[in-house]
Amino acid sequence: MAQLNSTTLTGTAVTEFRSQLSGQVLEPEDSGYEQARTVVNPLVDLRPRLIAQCETVDDVIQAIRFGREHDLEIAVRGGGHGVGGEALTDGGIVIDLRRMNEVTVNPEEANAQVSGGATTGHLDRAAQPYGLATTGGRVSTIGVCGLVLSGGSGWLDRKFGLACDNLLSAELVTADGELVRASPNEHPELFWALHGGGGNFGVVTSMTLRLHELPSVNVSLLLWDAESGPDVVRAYREFMGASTDDVCGALMYLTALSEEFVPLWLVGRLACAVLLIHTGRDPEEVARDLQPMREAGHVAEMSAEMAYADLQCMLDSPPGYRSYWSAEHMTALPDEAVDRYCAGAGRMPTPSPSQYLLVPQGGTVSRALTDYPIPWRYAAWGVYPFGVWQDAADDDRVVQWVQSARAEMSPWATGAVYLSAAGEEGEHRMVSGFGGWDNYRRLAQVKAQYDPENVFHRNPNIKPA
Repeated sequence: MAQLNSTTLTGTAVTEFRSQLSGQVLEPEDSGYEQARTVVNPLVDLRPRLIAQCETVDDVIQAIRFGREHDLEIAVRGGGHGVGGEALTDGGIVIDLRRMNEVTVNPEEANAQVSGGATTGHLDRAAQPYGLATTGGRVSTIGVCGLVLSGGSGWLDRKFGLACDNLLSAELVTADGELVRASPNEHPELFWALHGGGGNFGVVTSMTLRLHELPSVNVSLLLWDAESGPDVVRAYREFMGASTDDVCGALMYLTALSEEFVPLWLVGRLACAVLLIHTGRDPEEVARDLQPMREAGHVAEMSAEMAYADLQCMLDSPPGYRSYWSAEHMTALPDEAVDRYCAGAGRMPTPSPSQYLLVPQGGTVSRALTDYPIPWRYAAWGVYPFGVWQDAADDDRVVQWVQSARAEMSPWATGAVYLSAAGEEGEHRMVSGFGGWDNYRRLAQVKAQYDPENVFHRNPNIKPA
């Protein structure tokens, strides 16, 4: 369905639409419109004709029907983290789910029902009082449903699997305005497609996710100067290769901030950091498992036992910063790859909130026996250059750094990319992200059943078969 303008949309139609919704309908001249159209990435500057701030499932149904009736391109907003601005549209209608952010935890069944607009912060805070958690993103502001639909890599995935591995069921409104429940026994092919196929099949208004016992996590952030990076990365490679599933985290290059534990000479400079996360409860076991990395000569350290919900906020990006990022997944990390990774990090624009992550996979992520369209789960490592900056004059410089950093790792790449961590990078990258043409054709069959006119195309788009 191509983007269409809304010249046929009348004031009377909008007034009637407003009367049908429990939530609020915003037009460009309304107070609150500018704030409502702002997404995480200020590089995205799109102006929808309408923003439907839905409060109920019926609101979502009405908004889809209204958008289709008036030939309005439809975008769906949860967390609003899509780097390419998928949560917005120019001249169309945004189905804004942020008011639908309830999370209901069932501690006896160890699961949570999560509404379509809830963020990982909402989920984490709701589950924490029960000593429960599940894999979320690596910041607290990401929308849960968007994360799960794309597969969902996060701090806990080596222990508990990807976010989508914990999906028990989902309810979504299709392009025809029908509420459908997908589970292993209900619409099973749709349920399969929701594990990595993104928002192509409808508006997910609710999910039920499996939770795991996790009263707290042991966290250590270790810092080195950037010049020590190659040795640190090699030590980290060996350390993670011998670690149990309880050991999670990442290595990253970042600008050292002014914190009590950071020496003054490192503040504002590029640093190499290792975030160690241990999910075990035995202090002796935790100390033994983390000892090899803690003996690698770090110059600064922050260690604490904390709630998982607090860990999730540690790397939240400051609001209002421009963003561009990409990803690559690698079969191995030989010495030449280490050197290239560190060299790419050395060219990272600083000082800035930009980060360059090296994420170990393995553990529960790679052992899962599924046929879900998530091929990147079997890679040994993921690299994520995250460009975050403030000045528009730096746009080209930061984007070029992200693209070149990713390209330098291509000799060891699997070709399968985590699509929610990349922008629009061409059809080949997208199809590889779904696991190749066989998976893509299967997804296209599901798309043809639930969205034959490609109404939901503001995403890594699967065209109906």
